[in-house]
Amino acid sequence: MASFDIVNKVDAQLLDNAINVARKEIVNRFDFHGSKSEITLDKKGMAINITTENDMRLESIIDIIRQRMIKQHLNPLCLDFNKEHYASGMMIKKDIKVKEGVDKDVARKIMKDIKDSKLKVQAQMQDDQVRVSGKKLDDLQAVISLMRQGSYDLPLQFINMKS
Repeated sequence: MASFDIVNKVDAQLLDNAINVARKEIVNRFDFHGSKSEITLDKKGMAINITTENDMRLESIIDIIRQRMIKQHLNPLCLDFNKEHYASGMMIKKDIKVKEGVDKDVARKIMKDIKDSKLKVQAQMQDDQVRVSGKKLDDLQAVISLMRQGSYDLPLQFINMKS
C-alpha cells in the first residue's frame, strides 16, 4: 500500500542563513544607521528575538526577515507573530516563534478535507504529522494537489512517499 506523510518542518540551517543575511542587511541599510537593532535566533527553542528602538523599525525588520526567508525557500507562514511585543526600557522587544509540526486542529481539517474529497485513501494523525495511504499513486497525488489548493495557515511538506 502506498503512503506519504504531511508535515510542517523548518530547516534550521536555512533559517539561520536567512537570519544572518537579515542581520547584514540591517547593518548596511541607511535607515538603520546608528540604530541598536538586533536579531537573534534560538535554534533549540526555534524562536527569533528582535530588539529595536521603535515600531517602524520593528516592522521593517520583520519584513526583511520574511523577504530573506522567501529567498532561502522557506515559507514565512511558519512564523507565529501572535505574541505581542513589549517595551524594555527604551527598547522594544519581540519574540517570534517558529511553528513546526501539524497541530491537532489543522490535522483534523486536513483529514476532513481528504474525507470530503471522496478519494479512496485513508488519513491518520501520528504525533505532529498526518499519514495518508492508499492503493493507487494517482489518488495520493490527487491528495497532494488538494492539500496545495487548501489554506491551512502553515506550510505543508509531503515526505516519505512510498509505493
